[in-house]
Amino acid sequence: MPTLNHYLMLSAILFSIGTAGVFLRRNLITILLSIEIMLNAVNLMFVAAGRDWVSRIQPVEHALDGQIIVFFVMTVAAAEAAVGLAIVIALFRHRETLSPDAFTALKW
Repeated sequence: MPTLNHYLMLSAILFSIGTAGVFLRRNLITILLSIEIMLNAVNLMFVAAGRDWVSRIQPVEHALDGQIIVFFVMTVAAAEAAVGLAIVIALFRHRETLSPDAFTALKW
């Protein structure tokens, strides 16, 4: 049976992979995907911590606190993906590249 520490360790690993993807990759789409991995790592941490915290106080059936926070994080992630992809498409149409180095000035 996995414990809270197992979930937190998996969440930390996923967050590290996402952080490395943001800093090391040279493609805007990959950077957006790495941000999504980081948000899902946070979601995993919220669900695991919320379940563990509530199960200590009351029965597991009432462990919805972490899941409610995950709902808000997923909403923000969906908005981030929509806005991010729109910006990436606009930048690609203007410069015809997905390299973040081409967008250092952000003045057109």
